[in-house]
Amino acid sequence: MKPDAAKPEVLVIDDEPQIRRLLRLILEEDGYAVREAETGKAGQGEILRHNPDAIILDLGLPDEPGVDVLRRLREWNATPVLILSVFGQEGSKVAGLDAGADDYLTKPFGEAELLARLRALLRRIKPAVAASKFRFGRCEVDLAARRVTRDGHTLHLTTTEYALLRLFITHRDKVLTHRQILRELWGPKAEGQTHYLRTYMLRLRRKLEDDLEAPRHFQTESGVGYRFLSDPADAA
Repeated sequence: MKPDAAKPEVLVIDDEPQIRRLLRLILEEDGYAVREAETGKAGQGEILRHNPDAIILDLGLPDEPGVDVLRRLREWNATPVLILSVFGQEGSKVAGLDAGADDYLTKPFGEAELLARLRALLRRIKPAVAASKFRFGRCEVDLAARRVTRDGHTLHLTTTEYALLRLFITHRDKVLTHRQILRELWGPKAEGQTHYLRTYMLRLRRKLEDDLEAPRHFQTESGVGYRFLSDPADAA
């Protein structure tokens, strides 16, 4: 049972005591309850016993790769996972995200970024309102009617553009890798065709962003993929 029902519980799986100590200080100061594990095996035991609200998982564990822990976890559990990776290891980030992680953070990380990413993950698991409309910036998407408007005027989106937009809205605030998006929209054989994705991202930004040079919502995660940023109040 959780120590305090009012506090979201976060499990930190990391073999470095100083990192666990730092995360505990930051998270408890912000109102979270924290549990710790230093190996993949111990972490899986904590998940089974306590069912945390979110997991922070280091990819470099001593007993097994964090990606393997994540793959097994995703066979039976959908708890949001924030992975920790070392700067410059884009391949590890992509592997973690493809294995089922919801977001990533690069060491060393800032307190504000950690807390912001965690809040975004926890927003996604709140009981969903069966909303048919979603607003962002000057745009509104009516998912039931399959209609997109900007400043009240209907926009024409192709079938693929709309499918890409819907995918981002469904996974808002979550990083989607190039491979994930290409597989979802064009199938497994298209996973290496990143030029498809660049073309359609440009089209969406032209139609939906205020500033094409500094997009607010459709963010590029360099070397990894894309993230659609929303506001907690955007869903209607």
